[in-house]
Amino acid sequence: MISVVIPAYNEGEAILDQLQGLFDGHKLEQCIVVDASEETLFDSVREKVFAVFSAKTLNYIAASSKGRGAQMNTGAANSEGSILLFLHADTQLPEGALAQIQQGVEKGWHWGRFDLRFDNTGWPYRMIASSMNWRSRTSRIATGDQAMFMTRAAFDLVNGYDEIALMEDIAMSKKLKTIGPPLCLEAKVQTAARRWENKGLIRTILLMWWLRLAYWLGVSPERLAGWYR
Repeated sequence: MISVVIPAYNEGEAILDQLQGLFDGHKLEQCIVVDASEETLFDSVREKVFAVFSAKTLNYIAASSKGRGAQMNTGAANSEGSILLFLHADTQLPEGALAQIQQGVEKGWHWGRFDLRFDNTGWPYRMIASSMNWRSRTSRIATGDQAMFMTRAAFDLVNGYDEIALMEDIAMSKKLKTIGPPLCLEAKVQTAARRWENKGLIRTILLMWWLRLAYWLGVSPERLAGWYR
């Protein structure tokens, strides 16, 4: 079984669109949304989610603490699958994604990720996505936007995600690389370009480069999160 874990934070009713796409396009065996939204927003959205989706495969739970690392660990702890797929709340899977993951694991891969594209099809966004995919292949480091997946055995072996304020995906990749290289699937997940659109392309590129460099130089994730915000 593949368990899909979605960390969410103040997504509002937008989470309904993602879940609709997932349930319409894929035969989900288990989907767990771990929502760290404020209590009133969480209750409102959860009520609407279950008004639309009555599937037994969906579990919508409150996060024990805010932060994607903590949320994804909570989702994994509440899942039953032998394979875990961690999906951001603004990302959609490509056709046949679950079958490709299953086939990869059967061939002996312990973890991996997809290529990505943005929902903005302008040439700057296509160029940025291509650059991110190339960098991921050469560095063997995946980002959360690329829909990271792994066997439960691999997840348990590295003790799950580090519950840090930022860069939990980079930290997880570094740990998983000690087990083996990632399976880099060419099928593309589609993720929202809203961060790039709201903050500006050049500014966001420079910010992300700076954050990565600072992380590799040993700056704490908590301090990086403050700069990011």
